[in-house]
Amino acid sequence: MNKPIITGNKIIIPSDLEYLATIDDFVEGILRGYGTEESVIADIAISVTELVINSINHGNKSEEQKSVSLLINRTNGEVSITITDQGSGFDPDTIADPLAAENLLKDTGRGIFIVKSLMDKVEVETTDEGTHITIIKAIN
Repeated sequence: MNKPIITGNKIIIPSDLEYLATIDDFVEGILRGYGTEESVIADIAISVTELVINSINHGNKSEEQKSVSLLINRTNGEVSITITDQGSGFDPDTIADPLAAENLLKDTGRGIFIVKSLMDKVEVETTDEGTHITIIKAIN
């Protein structure tokens, strides 16, 4: 895969950070189409960016032949976004607390913490095909 594939409410990108802006435009466009408030769009966009970066760097180890997919759904006043990589998964409970004194000055380790603080719900599922992270946020 050498370019994004967009089908309705789903986008698949190569494991390359150069496609972050494409993901951002895709998500924001759909959310604006739903009539979502700009402040909520900003929170969701930050969360998606964090998760896509993690999927590319940690999940797929930046292997160009692997991809990251994103699927957006809206039901009952909520939007759910599932980001899937082709990595071996992780246990979110083993991530160090970024607010602990020994971690405050580290350059990494805040992504999941930020996402959990901005979203209403965060679900992580690891399968043989990769990791699926679903974020849910009330809109409108």
